[in-house]
Amino acid sequence: MVALERTEGSALVDVRAATAATIEGVATVQRVRAAITPVSWWTRLLPTPQRKALQALYAFDCEVGGIAGENASWTMKLALLADWRAEIAQLYAGRPEHAVTRALREAVDRFDLLCEDFLAIIDGKEMDVRDIRAPSIEYLDLYCERRAVAISRIALRILGAAPPDGERAAAVLGRGMQLTSILCNLAEDAARERLYLPRELLCAHGIFATMPSYVLAQPALPQVCNALAEQAAAHFAEAQRVMVVCPRFARLAARAMLSGYRALLEALVARGWNRIDEPVRTATWHQAALLIGRDLIGR
Repeated sequence: MVALERTEGSALVDVRAATAATIEGVATVQRVRAAITPVSWWTRLLPTPQRKALQALYAFDCEVGGIAGENASWTMKLALLADWRAEIAQLYAGRPEHAVTRALREAVDRFDLLCEDFLAIIDGKEMDVRDIRAPSIEYLDLYCERRAVAISRIALRILGAAPPDGERAAAVLGRGMQLTSILCNLAEDAARERLYLPRELLCAHGIFATMPSYVLAQPALPQVCNALAEQAAAHFAEAQRVMVVCPRFARLAARAMLSGYRALLEALVARGWNRIDEPVRTATWHQAALLIGRDLIGR
């Protein structure tokens, strides 16, 4: 997308015009090609249609996800996300303009991918743009749905897991992965003034503030994190039960992600929550499996 170096007072129409001017640019194509490189190593095991579809999906997530991390105004980021919603509409109208959505067109037709799932991914990125501090449990669940479940649904559908089996597996696996990611990135998110630990859980352990740095310094933080870790573990247990009916490729990918994220969760719990900026280590196999999941949910 366009480099975000405009002032706060720039008109939104100028932002959209600059974005449109970049759509066919060489820089965009180069970023798309660079984005699919990390995901390509494990997709080489797949038939060509699935491989290309997953690479296009990953490139889409990278392009949209990069907006939240840009050094730009809140208004500008929302405008760029609105442009992506318009581009998804163009994709489903059969007139994609962006290099990424052109790459997705065949996948959408071949695998019957749903428009609402792509829009949900964009909505999840918008939640990040607006910054989250101690959301309600309901809001956190919506965030997990948009941030990880929607893209897991698309990926498993590409890999052959049709509804309702693929949707059930994506629902629990995606939530478990996202909660684990939240627990893994507490310090990093706090540095961005974000806090994804749910408000009700914090209050239940006597923490009523929402300032990230303050919350992470509270003595009751380990109890909060362990409670959220238990929820993630329950999602993984359910995912292991429901994924057995998924087709081969979908089942293998889901099992790999489950294995990697479950190992990460166990390592986080073993390390404890008094040294949240201390990285954890998992076995080489689990690290490789984690890459598959991070290719999909982006962190």
